[in-house]
Amino acid sequence: MPSHHHLSALSLISYLLFFCSSVTQISSSALSPASPPDSSDKVRLGIYYESLCPDSSNFVVNYLIKIFENGLISVVDLRLVPWGNAKILANNTFDCQHGPMECVLNTIEACAISVWPDLNKHFSFIYCVETLVYELNFAEWETCFDKLSLDSTPIYECYNSGYGTELELQYAGETNTLQPPHDSVPWVVVDGQPLYDDYENFISYICEAYKGATLPYACSDTSLNTIQKTKQSNIGPVEEATKSLSSKIRSALTSWLDQADSAVSW
Repeated sequence: MPSHHHLSALSLISYLLFFCSSVTQISSSALSPASPPDSSDKVRLGIYYESLCPDSSNFVVNYLIKIFENGLISVVDLRLVPWGNAKILANNTFDCQHGPMECVLNTIEACAISVWPDLNKHFSFIYCVETLVYELNFAEWETCFDKLSLDSTPIYECYNSGYGTELELQYAGETNTLQPPHDSVPWVVVDGQPLYDDYENFISYICEAYKGATLPYACSDTSLNTIQKTKQSNIGPVEEATKSLSSKIRSALTSWLDQADSAVSW
């Protein structure tokens, strides 16, 4: 496990990353849903992702956030599962698709979900971290504690105690037993049904699956048409950003690994 000082050494790679604007914090009003419907009416939404995956960060930052902004979260039972395509090695160590730092951030995000079970709280933190990933500035992930006025102590304790590893093993088991098996990340599932490559259109699937008495405004034709038009107008820049993001993350991690000391316990 990397030490706190070791994680701080990630600032060595910051000069490799583009300078980006600060994270736009989610306002408490945007995250606070209206009076929730009967829990039995809620649509189950599962997001199986990995922290440094370009498509995952793009989805969290540009798509998933919409259900908090338009109020649809009030009819959704959201479950975030930060594991993705990682693999379990000997002694319960992990091999992550985008390198060792992804293993760290997957575990940190798993700890956030456990330490702050309130969806508004842990999603705010994950959104902050994934925004930094999206902006090619993931080395600054620890700044999210101060930005959101969150106590970092229980997160470090979760990580350092090995409980974060236990959480990740549970997420690994859940991800690896998906039926049908996931073949890409993010893997978005609505009421047990995977959306495959159409995951960016997940709001339409939520609206179709919702069985409550009153259909949320976010599911109206006007609202959905607005979402579709916004997505179409932004598709060029988003695709360009995600195409280059993976290679830049890989380059940054390579430089960091060349300069950082061997990992020690926190």
